[in-house]
Amino acid sequence: MIKSGSCSYIWVIRLLFIFAPMNLDYLIREPELLTQDTPVLFMLHGYGSNEQDLFSFRETLPADWLIVSFRAPHATQFEGYSWYDINFNNPDEFVNVAQAKESLNAVLESILKVVNDYGLTSSKTHLCGFSQGGILCYALALHYPEMFSHVACLSSYPEEKLLEHIVKDKKKLERLRFFVSHGTDDAVIPLEWGRKAADLLYDLGCYFTFREYMSGHGVNQKNYMDLMDFFSK
Repeated sequence: MIKSGSCSYIWVIRLLFIFAPMNLDYLIREPELLTQDTPVLFMLHGYGSNEQDLFSFRETLPADWLIVSFRAPHATQFEGYSWYDINFNNPDEFVNVAQAKESLNAVLESILKVVNDYGLTSSKTHLCGFSQGGILCYALALHYPEMFSHVACLSSYPEEKLLEHIVKDKKKLERLRFFVSHGTDDAVIPLEWGRKAADLLYDLGCYFTFREYMSGHGVNQKNYMDLMDFFSK
């Protein structure tokens, strides 16, 4: 169990046992010097991708950070993975909510295990997710704001079905910093969906930056540079 002055971690660990434990594979980059204050960044890739995708960002992320990139648990075509199935033929069942919640619990369990194993009890913990991974990042950060600091949600949107019972106490949310980006020509997740994040985060009183780029469903060079600048502060 994580040694922390806050009881919130104990509550999270108890919640995880609602679902059967699920071990996630991941890639990790360790800094040369590890202390209990070493910042850690957890990365969640998009549908049909894998843990190698966002892990490529590690070369320009702070050298003194621990970087962890998770692989989603469900296999897709072409050797990819997903956090949950998507039903493109039924808007009402577009998101497989049960799978998504199982994945959220698996990510939480894996985050707590990494933090505990490395003794990062006083460190800042950050999130970065693309597309489906960004959707999970919204849910993680807004349900457990005491656990996270900087949160980047790229080409994604806040899924209402995963945001039940989120924290709305502005005092608890004030430590979060969001970077939200979206392509103006995104044909996978419409820009209008991505813009919902600005409304939600504004209503919650969260600190956030929302930026649109002339791109499709991806991260162009300017987006990448702004993302690196966000994590450097």
